[in-house]
Amino acid sequence: MKSITTKHESSQPVADSAVYLFDDWFDPIEATVRERVRGFIQAMIEGELDETLERPRYARRPKSADCDEAVVTGHRHGHRSRSLMGSFGRIELEVPRARLNGADGKTTEWNSQVLRAYQRRTLAADALIAGTYLAGTNTRRVRRALKALFGGAVGKDTVSRVWRKVKADWDAWNARSLANEPIVRLILDGTVVDVRLDRKATAISLLVVIGVRADGQKVLLAVKSMGGESSEAWRSVVDDLIGRGLRRPELLIVDGGQGLEKAIAAVWDRVSVQRCTVHKHRNLLAHAPERLHEEVTADYTDMIYAATPAQIESRRKAFLRKWRLKCRAVADSLEEAGDRLFTFTRLPPSQWRSARTTNAIERLHEEFKRRIKTQTVLPSAETAAMLFWALLASGQISMRKVDGWRTLAKTSIGQPIDLAA
Repeated sequence: MKSITTKHESSQPVADSAVYLFDDWFDPIEATVRERVRGFIQAMIEGELDETLERPRYARRPKSADCDEAVVTGHRHGHRSRSLMGSFGRIELEVPRARLNGADGKTTEWNSQVLRAYQRRTLAADALIAGTYLAGTNTRRVRRALKALFGGAVGKDTVSRVWRKVKADWDAWNARSLANEPIVRLILDGTVVDVRLDRKATAISLLVVIGVRADGQKVLLAVKSMGGESSEAWRSVVDDLIGRGLRRPELLIVDGGQGLEKAIAAVWDRVSVQRCTVHKHRNLLAHAPERLHEEVTADYTDMIYAATPAQIESRRKAFLRKWRLKCRAVADSLEEAGDRLFTFTRLPPSQWRSARTTNAIERLHEEFKRRIKTQTVLPSAETAAMLFWALLASGQISMRKVDGWRTLAKTSIGQPIDLAA
């Protein structure tokens, strides 16, 4: 008896002949251009070989002036098939082969400089693949994203190989000199990401440093993967910047972490420091019952965003008097920050918005995590740091000038406000 079995649709392999949306969108313009590109590239390589042999195909080399016979520099011997993928798609080429005569009487294989040995993609194609990956997709989805262009020839392994090419630029960036960077301010903060270490998902810290030039332009100076935000970890980052020639900054904007505070105290003990007002706000809420959060926020905002230093000073004293009675822990948390929470008041009011917080880095953290959301866990700690840098280096994320940049070069930090309550 013949039995008939069926399988669930999801267990059946997808037919190779399946037609998807866009597959039947034939474009005669694209088809013609790709065919012309194939001929153009082959003509370039043939011309390069003609120049090397000093004669076109099927022709003799001209005789030299001091010799009656033509000197043979080499000879052709057929073609080899090569595939090349570029922004024009994937094409098949017939690359000429030749043997060149050497001074020792031996021959060597001729290699084209136009189409390098083992080259399978143009640099423009590699840039497109890397850019798609940086735009927020993972290595597996790049193939689907670029299927219409490359015909499905780009897999996750191709993306990984292209990504490894970025490492040379990453290493050069990490070793570059900072001696000529006119940095006047530093913004320092860290974020936590999950990476794969020893085949397990592990949380690491990315320590990020942004510099503000004298013209107000923000620039990424360092991003290092560390096990945490200890003083030793931050000291390693800061020492590396100094070792590459970074000038002593005029102002440091920090999140208030103890590790960072100790590191900068050991290196830049007399540099003015601004504690991030947003981080301190979170600290205050952590010390208060949830039913008081709205009231704490209203009083804190009224103080921090006052129009003048005198108003800030007055409202700070009022804040402390009120919350010492209502919730002592909140008042103690505010006093812990000291005058570093109000360093921004010693600057022109036009600069207060950019000097109050580490938001410049926080926005980068948010955008970075949005881009890696599709990957869940990054392959390694170095990949995490390199990906953060590449998003800015490739222009996927850009940074504008700080508020009040026109007066930045002329600014001198004044005297702190009176904190006596």
